[in-house]
Amino acid sequence: MSVQLIFKIAAVGILVSLLNQVLKHSGREDQAYLVSLAGLIIVLTWVVPYIYQLFETISTLFDLT
Repeated sequence: MSVQLIFKIAAVGILVSLLNQVLKHSGREDQAYLVSLAGLIIVLTWVVPYIYQLFETISTLFDLT
């Protein structure tokens, strides 16, 4: 896992939290929820390959194939 991925996740988190606060204060809770959901989906698409690689490494480590 590179440091760039951590910075990307942090940037998305900051951006989503700012948009979420702005939308909530303007009375658009539905759109704030959708922004949060979109941020979560974006981050998950970045992280899932690393989780898969982790499980593959554990599988080969313990010879579970």
